[in-house]
Amino acid sequence: MLKRKIGKIALGFAAALSASAALATAAEARDLTVVSWGGAYQDAQKKVYFEPFKKAASIPMNDESWDGGIGVLRAKVQGGAATWDVVQVESDELAVGCEEGLFEKMDYSKIGGEAAYIPPSVNPCGVGAILYDFVLGYDKDKLKEAPKGWADFFDTKKIPGKRALRQGPKTTLEIALMADGVAPKDVYKVLATDEGVDRAFKKLDTIKGDIVWWKAGAQPPQLLASGEVAMTSVYNGRIDTANKNEKKNFGMVWDGALFTLDSWVILKGSPNKDAAYKFLDFVGKPENQSKLSENIAYGTSNKDAAGRLAPAVLKDLPTAPDNIKNAVEINVGFWLENIDRLTERFNKWAAK
Repeated sequence: MLKRKIGKIALGFAAALSASAALATAAEARDLTVVSWGGAYQDAQKKVYFEPFKKAASIPMNDESWDGGIGVLRAKVQGGAATWDVVQVESDELAVGCEEGLFEKMDYSKIGGEAAYIPPSVNPCGVGAILYDFVLGYDKDKLKEAPKGWADFFDTKKIPGKRALRQGPKTTLEIALMADGVAPKDVYKVLATDEGVDRAFKKLDTIKGDIVWWKAGAQPPQLLASGEVAMTSVYNGRIDTANKNEKKNFGMVWDGALFTLDSWVILKGSPNKDAAYKFLDFVGKPENQSKLSENIAYGTSNKDAAGRLAPAVLKDLPTAPDNIKNAVEINVGFWLENIDRLTERFNKWAAK
């Protein structure tokens, strides 16, 4: 009787081992999954990155899109059932996820070496994908006189009409300070003080009744096209895409633009690490990155990519020398430290 029981236990244990091995094999057999931001940007990536990579590497690959949020990545990695391998993340998600151990440490020897990339895009947990700007956007067909900067954005007498800003304190407070005369290079020095925060909100008070708030990147071009707003903060790539694909006549003001980088990361525990590095190596090559910039106006991370672009393309990129000279890099450290406090204040101010 005892032998029979032991035999059953052994059989049960063997079956469990076999099932877990099968699950592990299934996980390892999963196709490489790359996740980006959707829309016109991911359409461009499919054309110049995803489809060519699949053909060149003969590696099965799926692509998905997401809306961001460190909680999403946390749940996938800590839940032990991550279905994603390579994900494009914003700078704050990169910083927090790296600190929490959600990403694999980046082995740059597998993707061309650190020296191949512009310094801001090199991170222990990720590699830069694109550099992009929040710019002042407007419709050239609707404004008789083009705005020159954020001061004009706040001047409703000079340029009547509604204005649109991204909902929340991040980028909004920086824009308000520049509109109030703070030099781009001094924005975070001023914003780091209580007086600076007060000054930003006081400036926002001057156009509070004329602000339309946007959340998704697709909204600002729609607000301009409908005539609902005269001007808006907007991702530069969205303006470029609307002009190219929808024959709009939108303009951008680069002076005082706010720029940031998105990065590629490999989620911790990915069963497709080798394939992930092959993908990152492919999309990190200058000849491939230059094709992305030709299809959508974002700067890229490889130092040699810009040199392959025609001057007509380069002039519309955030990385063009004239466009970046008065731009401000969004300060990740400042916002990680202050986002909760300033969001609470922003929400109370907006609700008044």
